[in-house]
Amino acid sequence: MTPQPLLVLTTLPDAATAEAIARRLIDDGCAACVAVGSPVRSLYHWRGKTETATETPLSIKTTAQAYQAVETLLRALHPYELPEIIAIPITGGLLPYLDWIAAESNRSMGQALVS
Repeated sequence: MTPQPLLVLTTLPDAATAEAIARRLIDDGCAACVAVGSPVRSLYHWRGKTETATETPLSIKTTAQAYQAVETLLRALHPYELPEIIAIPITGGLLPYLDWIAAESNRSMGQALVS
């Protein structure tokens, strides 16, 4: 049975940080693919006031089995005090692509090493 595929979303303050974290997720074997998006303008309420920021989104394709490694790595490397880390189950898709996500996301058996 194929492990449950997940789409994990986060945003970073700039493209260089986003690219570095994306590469680390791939190199550590806990994600199959990370799409680095174009900058977006975010509006959010933080510590009693409305803030705005330009951020670079990441869309991380992984599995439920590897999720903890993804979260651990994001929490260790993310520069924000409270990073956005949202996991969305993928409930359908092209089966060969979902199988590829499963195979590639579990190369390290979900054990990303944070240094």
